[in-house]
Amino acid sequence: MSPRPTLPRQGPRIALALAGGGPLGAIHEIGALCALEEALPGLDLTDLNAYIGVSAGAFIAAGLANGMTPRQMCAAFIDSDGGADDLIDPGLFTHPAWHEYRRRLRRLPRLAGEAALQWLAGDLPLVGALGHLGGALPTGLFDNGAMQAQLERVFATKGRTNDFRQLHRPLVVVATDLDTGEAAPFGTPGWDDTPIARAVVASAALPGLYPPVAIGGRHYVDGALKKTIHASVLLDQGQDLLICLNPLVPFDAGREPAAARMSRPTIHEGRIPHLASAGLPAVLSQTFRSLIHSRLELGMKGYERTHPECDIVLLEPDHHDPTMFRAGTFSYTLRRQLAEHAYQQTRRLLRARCAELAPVFAEHGVPLDLDGLFRDRTLLSKLPLRRSGNDLAERTHHVLDQLEALLAAT
Repeated sequence: MSPRPTLPRQGPRIALALAGGGPLGAIHEIGALCALEEALPGLDLTDLNAYIGVSAGAFIAAGLANGMTPRQMCAAFIDSDGGADDLIDPGLFTHPAWHEYRRRLRRLPRLAGEAALQWLAGDLPLVGALGHLGGALPTGLFDNGAMQAQLERVFATKGRTNDFRQLHRPLVVVATDLDTGEAAPFGTPGWDDTPIARAVVASAALPGLYPPVAIGGRHYVDGALKKTIHASVLLDQGQDLLICLNPLVPFDAGREPAAARMSRPTIHEGRIPHLASAGLPAVLSQTFRSLIHSRLELGMKGYERTHPECDIVLLEPDHHDPTMFRAGTFSYTLRRQLAEHAYQQTRRLLRARCAELAPVFAEHGVPLDLDGLFRDRTLLSKLPLRRSGNDLAERTHHVLDQLEALLAAT
């Protein structure tokens, strides 16, 4: 199949990097991208210089590279009803991996016989013999085949493609080679003959939850095992501005979140004084978030040193906000509220950092819409606005922030 010609892009080279984070990460990134799209009306998020996605971010990056706007993805994922046009139905994330269960179970008699013989012969202690039975355990709890099939249907729509080589803009989807631990940058030369949908499910195959994905005789798992965002793949291609979205951050219970002072609806409001009191799930979540975020921080420092010619803007949730930390992500109602929360949180972040970010975006020809950022807007119309009692003081601070941003941009 002959490659579709990459159209020359006028103006600065602006790229987008999306980190992972499971269904929660995808929800946050869609809400954040909707806010970013409104705040930067001169920037078409479906026509950037390049895209890279890892794990859940791969779903979103593949959608953007295929011409799906953030609002369209919001309708197809957040407001979805499980129809054929949905980008992905969250229910597909929890299909049991029956095929994997059956395949592993068939190995149990042979493995049990081998373990018994080795133990009786004295070649293995009892614990070692029992460990030999690990080969009968499934490599994942959930099946990712349904996710791949749904993505194939979405990308088969007229004007879209499941072939990296047919995209107008470069897309990179990063997975990890299970046998070597090395990153696999699907979509780059030499890695672009794999269908986009298969590369995406490989990038999102979190070990333990999903079986490794076989591609070309090798097995691939979640791209975040190697690095959090893999931004260097795009930076090495030459970019002027790289926008990075990272949806998962460690939670800081040290003070009230900024959202508690705002007027938008939130869920699970209130502080979490001690994570240990929330039990093992909270401890494991905090551990995972801290590990991947520490790698991200190191990576960002390295990118600034190795690619000083590129401006890098990192957007991520408030570390003090308990909403995204405590949320589950498979409820239809909760999914809508989380997306609205991410949308409003990103708007607050852009307002708070407008003095810093406005000059950066303006330098690359995409000025911030400060007037729009300081107006009341919602992502999902059915979620009502809620005003706080300190609304006058809040608006005063917003006006001062806006004035500061205007002065900084001039």
